[in-house]
Amino acid sequence: MKSLATWCVRHRVIVLLLWLAALIGMTFISAAVGTAYSNSFTLPNTPSTQALHLLQQSEPSIAGDREQIVFHTTDGTPVTDAQVMAPVETMLAKVKDLPHVTQVVSPYGARQISKSGTTAFATVTFDQQAQYISIPAAKKFVSTAQTASSPTLQVAVAGQVAESADKQSFGGTGLGVILAAIVLLLVFGSIFAMLLPLLSALASLGTAIGVIGLLSHLLKMPQFSVELVLLIGLGVGVDYALFIVTRHRQGLIAGQDMESSIVNAVNTSGRAVLFAGIIVCIALLGMFALGVSFLYGLAIAASLGVLFTMIAALTLLPAFLSFIGPLVLSRRQKRDLATNGPKIVGSGTKGFWPKWAGFVQARPILPAVVALAVVVLVALPFFSLRLGSSDQGNDPTGTTTRLAYDLLADGFGPGFNGPLLLVTQNPGSADTQVLDKLAAEVQRQPGVVNQPISVIPLPTKDGQTVSLLTVYPTTSPEASQTTNLIDHLRQVTIPSVVDGTGVTVYVGGNTAIFVDFARVLGHKLPLFIGLVVVLSFLLLAMVFRSLIIPLTAAVMNLLSIGAAFGVLVAVFQWGWLGSVFQIGSPGPIESFLPVMLFAILFGLSMDYEVFLITRIREEYLKTGDNTKAVRQGLAATGKTITAAALIMILVFGSFILGGELVIKQFGLGLAAGILMDAILIRMAIVPSLMFIIGKANWWFPGWLDRFLPHLSVDPEIPVAPQGPGGSGPSPLEPEPVSV
Repeated sequence: MKSLATWCVRHRVIVLLLWLAALIGMTFISAAVGTAYSNSFTLPNTPSTQALHLLQQSEPSIAGDREQIVFHTTDGTPVTDAQVMAPVETMLAKVKDLPHVTQVVSPYGARQISKSGTTAFATVTFDQQAQYISIPAAKKFVSTAQTASSPTLQVAVAGQVAESADKQSFGGTGLGVILAAIVLLLVFGSIFAMLLPLLSALASLGTAIGVIGLLSHLLKMPQFSVELVLLIGLGVGVDYALFIVTRHRQGLIAGQDMESSIVNAVNTSGRAVLFAGIIVCIALLGMFALGVSFLYGLAIAASLGVLFTMIAALTLLPAFLSFIGPLVLSRRQKRDLATNGPKIVGSGTKGFWPKWAGFVQARPILPAVVALAVVVLVALPFFSLRLGSSDQGNDPTGTTTRLAYDLLADGFGPGFNGPLLLVTQNPGSADTQVLDKLAAEVQRQPGVVNQPISVIPLPTKDGQTVSLLTVYPTTSPEASQTTNLIDHLRQVTIPSVVDGTGVTVYVGGNTAIFVDFARVLGHKLPLFIGLVVVLSFLLLAMVFRSLIIPLTAAVMNLLSIGAAFGVLVAVFQWGWLGSVFQIGSPGPIESFLPVMLFAILFGLSMDYEVFLITRIREEYLKTGDNTKAVRQGLAATGKTITAAALIMILVFGSFILGGELVIKQFGLGLAAGILMDAILIRMAIVPSLMFIIGKANWWFPGWLDRFLPHLSVDPEIPVAPQGPGGSGPSPLEPEPVSV
């Protein structure tokens, strides 16, 4: 690290030009090639996937995505009026001629007109699933449908294709940058010191987004990948740079020359940045253990965002620091340095954090109990967590999908936004008697719209007869009642009719696919959590040569993540403060969000753990006094860690203002998790426990010390064995290093 930092300082022009070339090159190449983001995913061996495959084999032309074009007259004119029918039928004819469209079912004569007569919908079938329809084609489809609009006729489109055509909101990015700049300016008191972390983060993220755009042609990456990378990378990048800049400023105040101070900052705080970034990437890439292809591209995209911000903090930032020289200090600091000379930052007893450290030392049980009670209380709603997929009733107001959802719900019922597809298969010719009985039995079930269900025979393939039944629930796609209906149909209703007849029935459709998706992820989540926790435990054990510290870190991280999910459940699932966060209606937490949120929060929580324990360990290596080390480590890092956390909270919180519900959930979950972790856990619970446990914090069995490789975030302080019973740090006297 020292060699890397020295080279970057002495060749700062080359470093700056290399980063500039990477940023401009990746941006232009990505813009020229374009992107290929899609929400494609496969769920093998689930009933909904089997239904889809059966349709694709039997009749590919109707196995694709189904969209609904909804019409509503605002002046009360019936949709069957000739002046309404003419433009609607003209438009439907145009839609039928669009690429990938195989079938258009007009509302006229198809029982697709509301009782009031003012709302109707046409069903449009594509030859492919929505994820394989390009965004330009989706936008062409929506714009063609809206050609029938007039001052008295509303036209909107519902479905996955239409949703991909909606303009995505990146509303939180600019506000996040502004809020981060304000906090940095307050912390540093210098415009130049404020700009450097932002420039480093933005340059790295711009390059990363270009690379991710190119990779979208090779990997399946969801459409919100860029927004998620900005969400994570902006907070992480600014934080990483903040720690290095803070260490450099403290080095200058301690009397070090410019180059030595920068090199020391990278060689100390930079090592912590490197280790913390690696843990975040490990946590994200751990999603490969889930075996769900939808998450692979998302994991790689997020990891690349963290990786590029980490590399920029270790290379571009030192070059920036060497360019601006003493301007990184505030005027007050420069004046104080000139008047009073050098001093070691964090060595005094004045200020909030030294006083807080003294308070925790004197009464370690009180802050630990109070903070733990708050975290547990906030985490309690987690036990009511319900996974699923929010429907288009939560799309931003003004989008065509939100309008279509509302019109369908008002005119027909919310279940018309997510029909279930019952795909039947039996050898030989169709057993019409069994199928008619099945349709009648399903129609009688509670939770199913009371209207006749048609049995549509499909072409026979390989001696198998396939039929299709379309079922409309009475509740919305995201409602728990709809999930219960799917389970009841699969487990009770269908078996009661077809058992012993040779007929096989699969419940499919988008709503059923998302229900199965939630269950697949829910079943694999424990494996993923266990893998990430074990790997992180081993890394921390290798770095800090301790068993208690990584064990405490793992438990505390799980607590902070539980609190984050508690907040999400209370707001998005229970509807608390729903109007404040502009939530359409309470619903489930997105199926893949627990996996992503756990990976990100676990990694970010480890960041604060590494920065705090690194400083405490440094003091312990100098003195061998656990109490003094914890007190001084907390006093020296408290301001920096809380400032870094505040930046992350503001950056993540700003994304709540974005339009997409999933990004709102990410933003609020991350902000709540960081708040609990950095303020209550790292600044209260962890130091309290370290005071209580004492020297046992640093116990490490000798056999394990010999077995595990040695890693260090601070090579300037060697680690010596402390006796035959174990290993760990012993009091040494290295060259003084300020934090």
